[in-house]
Amino acid sequence: MLHKIRRKLLKIGLGLLLLIAMAWAGLRIFFHLKEIPIYDARLTYNFIFHSDRPLKQYKNLAQKLGYTSSDKLLIIHADDLGLAKSVNQASFDALSKGFVNSASVMMPSPFAKEVSAYYKSHPQIDLGLHLTFTAEWAGYKWPGVASADKIGSLLDDEGFLHQKKVTVIKEGINAEIRAELQAQIDYARALGISPTHMDSHEGTLFFAPTFFRTYIEVGHQNRIPVFVPKLLAPHFDEHFPLPPQVVLVDQMFMALNGTELDAMEAYYEEVLSSIKPGLNQLLIHLAFDDEEMRKITKGREAYGAKWRAKDYQVVSSTKFQDLLKKNEIKLIQWRDIQAVLYPDNRP
Repeated sequence: MLHKIRRKLLKIGLGLLLLIAMAWAGLRIFFHLKEIPIYDARLTYNFIFHSDRPLKQYKNLAQKLGYTSSDKLLIIHADDLGLAKSVNQASFDALSKGFVNSASVMMPSPFAKEVSAYYKSHPQIDLGLHLTFTAEWAGYKWPGVASADKIGSLLDDEGFLHQKKVTVIKEGINAEIRAELQAQIDYARALGISPTHMDSHEGTLFFAPTFFRTYIEVGHQNRIPVFVPKLLAPHFDEHFPLPPQVVLVDQMFMALNGTELDAMEAYYEEVLSSIKPGLNQLLIHLAFDDEEMRKITKGREAYGAKWRAKDYQVVSSTKFQDLLKKNEIKLIQWRDIQAVLYPDNRP
C-alpha cells in the first residue's frame, strides 16, 4: 500500500515538473518571438505577475517643470544620430525647425563627430547619449569606444560590437558593460557634448537586471538622467526599489517592426490622440531615403530608408503640428528634467 502511494506521488511530482518545464519553454518561445531576451527567473516572474506594479512618479515632477499634474507632457525624441550622414542631416533639420525637440547620439558610430560639430554650433539642443552595445546592420559595423582588451565579451571575432542584443545579454560581462558605458560618456564629453540624458540602443540594457542597474548607477554617478519607461516596472521590487533619482516615463510610443508604411500617419495620429497627463516620450527614427541609407538598411523595411523618411514626412507635416495643438500637448525636454534632478549640472 505504502509503495503504491509513493509511486503515485512520484508520478504527480514528475507530472508537475513536466508542466513547469513546458510552461517555461512556452515563455521562452513567447519572449523569443516578441524579441524580449529575458533570462533572469525573478525578472520573468515579475513581468508575468507584477507588470502593473504601481510606482510613484518623481514627486511633483510636473509642478517642478512649471506645469500641472493634469498637463500632457511630451518629448519628441530622434534616435540614432551618428549612424549615417543621412540620419544626421534629417535629424539636424528636424531639430533646427522644431519638428523634434530632443535627440540622442550613438558614440561608437561612424558619424558621432559630425553630431558633436552640430552640437557646438547649436548648444541649446537637447542632446543625450544613445548608449550603443550592438552593431546590428549587416555589412555596416563599428567597435566599442573602450579599448578592445577591456570589453572582450562585448565584441565579436572581428572586433566589432555583437550584431544581436541577445548575444550581449548572454555573453556580456557586467564590469565590461560598465567600462564601455563610461567610455561612451567620456568620449562624448571629450568631443564637447554635455549629455542631457541617456537611453539604450535597441533596449539592450533593459533586459538583464545587472546591466539595468549599472545603467542607472552610472547615469547617476555622472549626473545624467536615464530613460526608464514605466513598462520596465518589473525590474523594481523589494530587492531593487525604484531609485529616487529615476524619473519614469509614463507612456512610451514608437512605431514597431510590422507597422505598414501606409499606416504610419494613422499610427502617429492615434498616438497624439491617446496621450494622457504625465510624462510621455515619442521615439522616432529620421533619415532621408537616399543611396547611403538604402545601402546600410538593405533588405530591412523596419527602420530602413523608406521607414525613416516616412517618419520625417509625418512629424514635419502641418497635420502633425496641428494635432499637438488640438490635443493640448506641452513639449518638454530632458534638459528640463536634468535641471530638476541635478540643479548644478556638474559631473
